Amino acid sequence: MSIKTKLLTSAVALSMVAAMGIQSAKAEQLWDPYLRGVNEGLAAGALPPPGVYGVLNNYWADYALYGANGKKVQNTHLTALVEVPVVLWVPGIKVLGADYAAAAALPFDYTSFQGTQGLGHTGGGNLGLFNAVVVPGILSWALPDNFFVKTGLEFYLPTGTNSFKDLAEGKMNNGGLPSAMGFFAVQPDLGFSYLNGPWNLSAGFNVSFPVTDDKYNGISYHSGDEFSADYTAMYTMGKWAFGVGAEQQDQFTPDTQNGLNVHNEVHDFGMGPLVSYQLGTVNVLAEWNHGLVTQNQVAGDIFNIRLLTKF
Repeated sequence: MSIKTKLLTSAVALSMVAAMGIQSAKAEQLWDPYLRGVNEGLAAGALPPPGVYGVLNNYWADYALYGANGKKVQNTHLTALVEVPVVLWVPGIKVLGADYAAAAALPFDYTSFQGTQGLGHTGGGNLGLFNAVVVPGILSWALPDNFFVKTGLEFYLPTGTNSFKDLAEGKMNNGGLPSAMGFFAVQPDLGFSYLNGPWNLSAGFNVSFPVTDDKYNGISYHSGDEFSADYTAMYTMGKWAFGVGAEQQDQFTPDTQNGLNVHNEVHDFGMGPLVSYQLGTVNVLAEWNHGLVTQNQVAGDIFNIRLLTKF
C-alpha cells in the first residue's frame, strides 16, 4: 500500500464516536464518550489528501459485566449495534504548518441488556440517536523519516434521543437501555504514526472530560474523566493488509453523586486481529477484539466492519 493509500485509510483516525459503559456502580451514567477500538487500523497521526471523505463503522459488541475484582458478574449480557457515519473534510489548507481538517459524526445504536446489576432494569431493546459529535479542528504534521503527529478537539453534544434521565423518570417503556449520554463532554486527541513502505504503526490517545451533570429526581451525577487509546500494527500486501489492534480505557477520576465520590473507576484492555481490502474506491476493514483485562466495565467481544471512501 502506498503512502497515499494509507493516508486515505486515516480519514477518521480521531475517535469521534460513542462507547457504551454499563458499570456495576455507575448506574447513572450508562455511556462513555469513547467507542473502544473503533479507530484500530487507521493511521492515527496522518490526514488523507484534500477532499471530502465518508466513513461508516458497523460496530457490534457482545458483552458481560465485570466487577471491581475483574470477575464476570453472572447472568449479565449486553448486546449493542452501533452505526457510526462520519464525514471528514480536508480543505487543503495549512495552519501552524500542519494540514487542517474538520469532521462530524451522528452515531445511532440499538442496545439490549439482560440482568439487573446496578441498573434496576432489564430486557427489551432500544433504538435511538447517540450524542452528535463535532470536531471543528484537526491538525496533522508530517515529520521527517515517515513520522506523523496529529491533534484534534471533539465535542459531544447532548442531542441524543434519550438518556438515563428518561429511564429514571419512567419515560422509557420499551424495556431497553438509553441510547445516549445525558451530558456534554470535551475530548482532546493526540495520534502518532510511522508509515514506511507497507507498514502502518500507529497509536491514538484521547482524554474525555464530561462537562455537565445528569440531573434527575434530586440527583446530580457527574461521570469521571477517562483516558483511552487505540493501537495498530499492520502490513500491506497488494490490496490486502493484515495486522493486530488493541484498545485501552482507564478512568482516572471518580464519578461523583451530589458531590460525593463514587469509587468505581473503569479499566479495560482488549486486542485482536485486523484485516483490510481495497475494493475499488472503498477500503473495507474487519476487526475483532477480545477483552483481556476488565474492571467495573462491560467487556467481551467487539466486531467492527468499517467502510471508507472519498466522495
